Amino acid sequence: MKNYTEVFDVVPNDLDDLNHVNNIRYVEWIQDISKKHWAQVTSREIQESMIWVVRNHNITYHKSAVLGDTINISTYIKSNNGPISTRIVEIKNNNTDELLVKAVTEWCLLDSKTFRPKRVPKEIQALFL
Repeated sequence: MKNYTEVFDVVPNDLDDLNHVNNIRYVEWIQDISKKHWAQVTSREIQESMIWVVRNHNITYHKSAVLGDTINISTYIKSNNGPISTRIVEIKNNNTDELLVKAVTEWCLLDSKTFRPKRVPKEIQALFL
């Protein structure tokens, strides 16, 4: 499985009223890294012909991140079934390697012109698995 990883620091805008990273921010990070992974691996032509929409997010929060923590977020495709791609995202404390959040997201592939579900082509699967 081909991973995509980014490392960054928690900043004040990431925090909620309890001074922990806001749950909504985690969802944004999950979506952002997924899109960046897609953009890095695929060509402009592929990106223009296919789009992804979230079918289901399953997010487990293990521990909170706070201001100044360095975050390591990584993602990979676990499996494909028809138009559904199951993507794993793990968010860890980069200094301690503690798992903070784990997400399992089902993304549905759509044809960009018709917006109808489209089976994940073997060529695309090969780029990520």
